[in-house]
Amino acid sequence: MNPAPAPPACTLAEIYLHPVKSCAGIAVKSGLLAETGIDLDRAWMVVDPHGEMLTQRELPRLALVRTTLRTSDVVLRAPGMLALHLQVDTVEAPTRVRVWDDIVKAYDMGDLAAQWFSNFLGRPARLTRFDPEEKRLSDPAWAGDIAAENAFADGFPLLVANGASLADLNRRLAARGAAPVTMQRFRPNLVLDGLPAYDEDHLSEIDITTDEGLVTLRLVKPCTRCSIPDVDPASAEPGTEPGATLAGYRADPRMKGGITFGMNAVIVRGVDHTLRVGQAVDVRYAFA
Repeated sequence: MNPAPAPPACTLAEIYLHPVKSCAGIAVKSGLLAETGIDLDRAWMVVDPHGEMLTQRELPRLALVRTTLRTSDVVLRAPGMLALHLQVDTVEAPTRVRVWDDIVKAYDMGDLAAQWFSNFLGRPARLTRFDPEEKRLSDPAWAGDIAAENAFADGFPLLVANGASLADLNRRLAARGAAPVTMQRFRPNLVLDGLPAYDEDHLSEIDITTDEGLVTLRLVKPCTRCSIPDVDPASAEPGTEPGATLAGYRADPRMKGGITFGMNAVIVRGVDHTLRVGQAVDVRYAFA
């Protein structure tokens, strides 16, 4: 018998942080791995006056809210608005909010932040911060025996994407006469380089070599795509691509025909380790 082929040599090519759920993300060179994913990822969320989450699905304009992380504060900027400064270690009144089917403890960020978002969005809104004492867990049907904690992410601590898959998608878009798209449309946390296109679909676990030791992530669920990738992150204009092209070849039987791109992941080990762009990644395939 011929020996099994060696797994591809991979690296961690990009790291993205999305401090405010559904607002613009940030490409960073490094990120501390917390129990809920990259530290401060989806730590804040915009809600309506009843505590229901607001996202780009109904408010594409959120894509224009851009974040700068500094040592002790987060600065939000948006067209036509003065900058909003949020202290990382400061919250106001406790509250409860809904993120999908979960009602969780959170903190309101005060009237100034509420007025800022209300003015920009043209409707009443408030900004909330996830309560770190809350234990919001991923669905055990996918996470298995791992109690995977989340802040305001949709359902899993990390989303892993593959640069080669984006390159393949852009080739298909070009063949249809459509413009290329960037990885920011898919809002991943980690982007791998060195994998063949869509091989992320078939990975069971990845090991990332950090200065503190190995980080092991288990890829547990394909990421079903909604309308957000069709929103241009530069203009907040909704469109039909890349969703229309993906629909032609990315229906996933594991998700009852849902259109998928990227894999949701849970943390096996490595909390409090620092992930950095360029780190080596070892992959294990589910069928190996």
